[in-house]
Amino acid sequence: MLRVLGPGLITGASDDDPSGIATYGQAGAQLGYGLCWTMLYSLPLMVAVQMVSARIGRTTGQGIAGVLSKHYPNGLLQVVVLLLLGANILNLGADLGAMADALSLLLPGPRWFYVTLFAGTCVLMQLALRYTRYVAVLKWLTLSLFAYLGVVGFAHVSVRDLAAGLFLPHLDGSGESLTTLVAIFGTTISPYLFFWQAAEEAEDLHAYPLRHDLAHAPEQGKAALHRIEVDTVVGMTFSNVVALAIMVTTAAVLHPLGITDIQTTAQAAEALRPLAGPFSATVFALGIVGTGLLAVPVLAGSAAYAVGEARRWPVGFGRRVHEARAFYGTVALATIVGMTISLGAVDPIRALYWSAVVNGVVAVPIMTVMMLAAARTDIMGAFAIRGPLRVLGWTATGLMFVAAAAMVWTAFVSFA
Repeated sequence: MLRVLGPGLITGASDDDPSGIATYGQAGAQLGYGLCWTMLYSLPLMVAVQMVSARIGRTTGQGIAGVLSKHYPNGLLQVVVLLLLGANILNLGADLGAMADALSLLLPGPRWFYVTLFAGTCVLMQLALRYTRYVAVLKWLTLSLFAYLGVVGFAHVSVRDLAAGLFLPHLDGSGESLTTLVAIFGTTISPYLFFWQAAEEAEDLHAYPLRHDLAHAPEQGKAALHRIEVDTVVGMTFSNVVALAIMVTTAAVLHPLGITDIQTTAQAAEALRPLAGPFSATVFALGIVGTGLLAVPVLAGSAAYAVGEARRWPVGFGRRVHEARAFYGTVALATIVGMTISLGAVDPIRALYWSAVVNGVVAVPIMTVMMLAAARTDIMGAFAIRGPLRVLGWTATGLMFVAAAAMVWTAFVSFA
């Protein structure tokens, strides 16, 4: 099973980054169990979208940007890459800040030092480790997410309210609820996840010599697509179960007491201390650090894959640094820019929350282009998406568009 699980597991786990933790925690604190249903009903959509991106990488032997560079106008490619790069850097900076705040809670020290330390550690890990060892480290870091399954055990959860919030979709239509909904969708169905999983499927072709892209080795298709399905379903299910645990914890502990405005992820952990015990607060904070160490390299790496493929550079963590200097330089530069943003005068929880909102808006055009490319037989051959996978992929794209449009319209009406 551990050999089968790879890109899908890492992608799903990195979805619960500090930005996601902040979003789910804020949703539970602010709206109680009201948006728990999003974790249940978004799961098949997440699985479908990630399976589409994985299929692109496994079939073509390239990431999404590489496919776009060959088959679509350069202007469209540059817009997609710029949208991804901007969203990733904002998300990356917010995650670094959240990790520093969490560590400060456990080990008081200067925030700037911790931000710099985490940024340097993530870059060094990507530069120094061979691809197979690097993937192994990321797999082990997914264990940090079990922290949140442990924390929920300390909360006094109302089973009746949870069941109602989980199985009965409800949204009051306010601007606040719509923005939170877009943030949740933006952190569960994020553009960087598409690019990362597609790129890692392509990267695995070099790491495992017996694997070949399906365009040239269609006989491998049945086994490859089954592995992708298992990997993606396990990864996305794990992601949503953890997200639900975070939302339920803050809904049960913070919402009943009127603690609805969390300013930092560290504050969320600190708020749990007198209510759910010091152990739960410590585990919550440690989880933020662990998930950040997993997510920051994925954010920087997916940005580097997109930029490198668009510029037709040699890309991939399977290459030595001297073989892909521009690729590794982009990884380092994206992390440094994100670190700079984190060290600026930015409200940490707002940065985390709004990075999720930005991801939710940016995902719509990127998903549209990805779905169109994945359905083209001249790109995907016999493995072009069709049937339920295609329907679910377009359903996810449509729902993301509706949620983002409703949020923008509500904000416009309120402003007017």
